[in-house]
Amino acid sequence: MTKKYFGTDGIRGAINSENINGDMFFKFGLASGTYFKSQKKRKQTAIIAKDTRLSGYTLEPALVSGLASAGMHVYTLGPLPTNGLAMLTKVMRANMGIMITASHNPHSDNGLKLFGPDGMKLSDKIEKKIEKLIDAKNTKQLTNPKLLGRVKRLEDGNEKYIEILKKNFPKNFNLKGLKIVLDCANGATFKTSPEILKAYGADLVLLGVDPNGSNINEGVGSECPSSLSEAVLQAGADLGLAHDGDGDRLVVCDEKGAIVLGDVLLGIYALDALKYSALGSDTLVVTVQSNLGLDFAVKEAGGRVERVDVGDRNVAEKMRAIGSNLGGESSGHILFSDVCPTGDGLLAALQLLRIVQSANKPLSELSRGIDLFPQETKNLKVVEKTPLEQLPGLQSALIEAEALLSGEGRILLRYSGTEPKLRILVEAKTSEMVKKVMQIVVTEACNGLRVL
Repeated sequence: MTKKYFGTDGIRGAINSENINGDMFFKFGLASGTYFKSQKKRKQTAIIAKDTRLSGYTLEPALVSGLASAGMHVYTLGPLPTNGLAMLTKVMRANMGIMITASHNPHSDNGLKLFGPDGMKLSDKIEKKIEKLIDAKNTKQLTNPKLLGRVKRLEDGNEKYIEILKKNFPKNFNLKGLKIVLDCANGATFKTSPEILKAYGADLVLLGVDPNGSNINEGVGSECPSSLSEAVLQAGADLGLAHDGDGDRLVVCDEKGAIVLGDVLLGIYALDALKYSALGSDTLVVTVQSNLGLDFAVKEAGGRVERVDVGDRNVAEKMRAIGSNLGGESSGHILFSDVCPTGDGLLAALQLLRIVQSANKPLSELSRGIDLFPQETKNLKVVEKTPLEQLPGLQSALIEAEALLSGEGRILLRYSGTEPKLRILVEAKTSEMVKKVMQIVVTEACNGLRVL
């Protein structure tokens, strides 16, 4: 059964739309509070943080009201990165943590990300149970007036988050001598990232640190890396770092202003961990979207790559299942599970800076150690999503194409979860082979499907 409200990463949409409004957030608070209160594993506590969107200040009271009406005690933290909320949910032994954010979306959107007591994003199973409660009659979930939850504001959430991060780096760790352009997207990291990098001695050039409620992700941040590149070149900086609106992603450019692809970043982290025998199960966990060249680079260094479906929650679940402590998505979600149970842009930045300092090499040189394969993608708009295994011509074409690749390339076919499209990705060691294989696959896909 598909989910009604939750997507691959919480709930998200335009403010004051059908699902992103005060009435819905009250229902969400009441439903999630009712579910977690029924578990009776900890004191009945929820903590809430948000990014810098003006709409967060209108949605938060409704969410708090729903939680307190279910009998949950609520702590509000104000603007804080998503990863900080995840950490504090676990440290404070809360039943749940809720982040009010629409991540890298424009200020006109908002949404929710929900975390369990372990700081992990909720499973599909739990999300479906909460959805049933959302659609149930509210009167059955409203608690006795004597058992209403209490609400308290905590002012030191950012400080607690920084303190947790610092404990994972040696006391002599410093960034003196590094000039860094830091872009906080006018989002949730506008306090934490500058503060900790300055504390470690970095020379900072700051972008996107003046949020006004409506400028989050506006021409700055991970969605606008050209601004980062230009600033690095203009300042003569050693590298540039950019977050998205809620701080769980990292985009990087080197000293030459070139954007370092997410898969290259993952490779840099993995090779460093393998060098010091610090990669759990010698395995890097990535999604099906990551470049095959990453597999070859990690294998050559003595490790291996495990792939999962798209979504950092899937990455986290696989990491936990196999004992890996490093994984992520090519989009910039990087997970270091020894420190944080979810993607953390600031932690990923600090880990990269540690590697750069230790290697005493420019980032452009470190990046050359990860040789990505040429790739091509195509999207075919289809009338209906016929199961691919029911297309014998396409299956024969795939066998032919795989034989041509001889284990040195891959083909990924999947239907979009939100659009009537078949997505095709081909990777190989040469561009010529990519084009040849893509032509074979697309031709047979068009023959077997009703393509618009």
